[in-house]
Formats: sequence, C-alpha cells, structure tokens
Amino acid sequence: MDIAINILPDKVTELNDEQAFEECYRQYFVRLYRFCFSIVHQKQPAEDIVHDVFMHLWKKKKEWADIRNLEVYLYVSVKNLSLNYLRNTFSSRTVDIAERSHEYIQFNADPETLLVHSEAVKKLAAAIRDLPPRCKLIFKLVKEDGLKYKDVALLLDLSIKTVEAQLAIAMKKLLQAMED
Repeated sequence: MDIAINILPDKVTELNDEQAFEECYRQYFVRLYRFCFSIVHQKQPAEDIVHDVFMHLWKKKKEWADIRNLEVYLYVSVKNLSLNYLRNTFSSRTVDIAERSHEYIQFNADPETLLVHSEAVKKLAAAIRDLPPRCKLIFKLVKEDGLKYKDVALLLDLSIKTVEAQLAIAMKKLLQAMED
C-alpha cells in the first residue's frame, strides 16, 4: 500500500510503508536517542525507549496520515516514555539536571570547521557547556535539532515566550564568550 508521509518538514514523499519507515528511522534515530539520553542518562534504556517509539509508530502505520507533525510526535513520544521510565525505575530518586546535563548536550562541529576554526569552536563549545541546563537544552533543540519554538515549548511544557527568552539568553552569552 502506498502512502504519503511527511518525513522531511516541508517535503512530502510518496513511499511505501517500509521505505517511509526506514527513511524516518534513519533521519530521526540519532537525534531522538541523544534527546532521550539527556533525560534517562543511560545508554541501553535510551536506545530501548527510542526503539519502542519506532515500534509503536510502525504498529500505527495505518494512522500515519493523522500525524500532523511527525518530528514533534516523535520527540513528545520519546519524552513521555523517558519520563515513564524514570518514574517506574527511580520513583524515589531524583537527579539534579545541572549536575548531569553538561555530559550529554554538546556542540558538534564538522572536522573541517574544527581544523579551520579550532580556537573559536573550543570557545563556543565551552560557552555552550557553561549555559544553564534549561537554556542549554532549548538551545540544542532549536539550533542543533532544528525544532521550531512552538514545538520546543510544547515538548518542554513552556510558553513560546519562555523559549524565546531562553534562546536570547543563550545567544547573548555565546556572543559574549566569542568576543572575549
């Protein structure tokens, strides 16, 4: 059965179910895994959670046309399963995100940029690492993962104004760090 599924934002491609699913998996797995890992702080559970989200997506393949924004759907699904995992596994234990987030949210640059601008990249990476945890997460989701402000606001249960303000803070701190 051929279906139309919105795999790339703004680009609808006619594919059969398996091709659409494989393309979706290739495009989103790594990003969803990093996002999940930043929540659960464990490699195997993060991988399992992301696989569970894709299994659920495959089982609901007849309802793909009902998904208005696949990217947001996947991120929200990963977030919800991650929080369920934490609730079920660590119901009495809490983790301060400020202690752990610097290990999981990092700036990634291509090798050519690292060679040409290594000092600037080091400064920028250090500045990103020094951002407050929520500010850093919002920066990563918007700038690195390419999510829209409203999608990040929905994902993190924040207002769009809060996302805008946090991103403005991040950009101001990064510019200051680059000028030093």
